[in-house]
Amino acid sequence: MINNVVLVGRMTKDADLRYTSNGTAVASFTVAVNRQFTNQSGERDADFINCVAWRKTAETLANFTKKGSLVGVEGRIQTRSYDNQQGQRVYVTEVVVDNFSMLEPKSVTDQRRVEDNGSAPSSKNFNSFNTNQNRSQSQQTPAKDYQNFGSSDPFESSGQPIDISDDDLPF
Repeated sequence: MINNVVLVGRMTKDADLRYTSNGTAVASFTVAVNRQFTNQSGERDADFINCVAWRKTAETLANFTKKGSLVGVEGRIQTRSYDNQQGQRVYVTEVVVDNFSMLEPKSVTDQRRVEDNGSAPSSKNFNSFNTNQNRSQSQQTPAKDYQNFGSSDPFESSGQPIDISDDDLPF
């Protein structure tokens, strides 16, 4: 059986980092993901997907992302239920995050917040970022490397062919 989810979208607010009674970190957040098609008025609608991360992943996500950050999320869908204060059964479906990637430099997210005056971006603005500068960033990368996040390809200006043997290729 397979239960695998991959999402790319923008965080709708800063992750809510909490700790359980035994000290385990848990972060709850929502990712807005644009739909592939436009609605009747020509705008793209977005789905707002609840996510939860645990332990070190939760702490890293809460420390290095914020509202508006473009993130890639890998995990699984989980459904749980509980009884609320009125005695009604409440069902919750969420993505339990195993890994995440920051898909744009922190400076771009900061600039977007300044331009938006800290207001929440509408669903039609979630794809407005120029993706030519995007690079996938793993959560295991030390924070000091984020300053070089948007650097260009070192092979791009040489103009020389790259000599790679077939034995070096992974496929």
